[in-house]
Amino acid sequence: MALFGASPIPPVVRTRRAGKVGWTVLGIAFASGVLLGVVPAPYAIEKPGPVYNTLGTADHDGKELPLITIPEQKVYPTDGSLDLLTVSLVGDPENRPSWLEVTAAWLDPSAAVIPMDEAFPADVTTEQRDAANQAAMVNSQRDAVAAALTHLGYDYPSTISVVSLPKNSPAAGVMKADDQVVSVDGADVANVTELRKALKTSGAGTEATLGIIRDGAAQTVKVTPIDVDGAVVIGINVRMDYDFPFEVQIQLDRVGGPSAGMMFSLGIIDKLTPGAIQGGADVAGTGTIDQSGEVGPIGGIRQKLYGAKNAGAEWFLAPADNCDEVTGHIPDGLTVFAVETLDDSLAALDAIRTDADTGDLPTCPAG
Repeated sequence: MALFGASPIPPVVRTRRAGKVGWTVLGIAFASGVLLGVVPAPYAIEKPGPVYNTLGTADHDGKELPLITIPEQKVYPTDGSLDLLTVSLVGDPENRPSWLEVTAAWLDPSAAVIPMDEAFPADVTTEQRDAANQAAMVNSQRDAVAAALTHLGYDYPSTISVVSLPKNSPAAGVMKADDQVVSVDGADVANVTELRKALKTSGAGTEATLGIIRDGAAQTVKVTPIDVDGAVVIGINVRMDYDFPFEVQIQLDRVGGPSAGMMFSLGIIDKLTPGAIQGGADVAGTGTIDQSGEVGPIGGIRQKLYGAKNAGAEWFLAPADNCDEVTGHIPDGLTVFAVETLDDSLAALDAIRTDADTGDLPTCPAG
């Protein structure tokens, strides 16, 4: 009996219609998948990059060379690894990843999806970005050597030199490249960390007196610092120049940025002291470092955690200021120590070496 006067649909017709609907849905799904697979997305993807053992070797212009060489000094055998981590960036403005790749990255705890214009600012060229990253790596290597030699008790002169002044710098017309900064408001500054602290003490909006050396002559200049994202700055790009007592060579191609500083310092100390400072364990870590041994935060910490885990590390040294990004994102089986200084890192390595109780050492909670 038909309801509301409608004729009943024969079973065969009903099956055919259901089949047509099924094929239509399948076709739409297939077309959507193809579309997602080819349509570029306005994002870049950060993934764990290559891992390098600072105690080992790496390819350099087609040759396998030690990452750290100290030709003029007695070096000691090492054991295990002190790994530095990198982050690989997938995609650029000319070769953007597809929506399918971006979706997969969103579901991958070891990856991060960032806006393309954040990874590649429109006002910065590829050449400028690469040059800045390379300069940051070179400076971090110098600072790593300085931190290691300072820890080992070596004495050597150092200077803070102005490299350049960015656009709209508060110091424009007052300071210039190759000026050496020696004091702020009468207080001596021996490194970049001390310079930043002195400027913070002076305060934004208040004229500061800087002692400088220009063309070999001492003089003072006045600059009014400004606040940039919470930092008090005078608008100068600087580098540390050191006159080391002996040569330390660091060879690492195609890696930029300053985040390997702490691990290079540890590798140098390990080579210059008897015995393996971590007892032959596989330890990874990251963090900037300055001459005084202060460890600073870095980017891509979550990708580096997974890079360390994939490389077989059980221990990880992370800047304490990165702990908020680490907690809740630690891969199983990885213990993360929170370090603020080179001494903190060495204390963690000593505990690993001696199989001591690490419960009293600061860690980034697993969450």
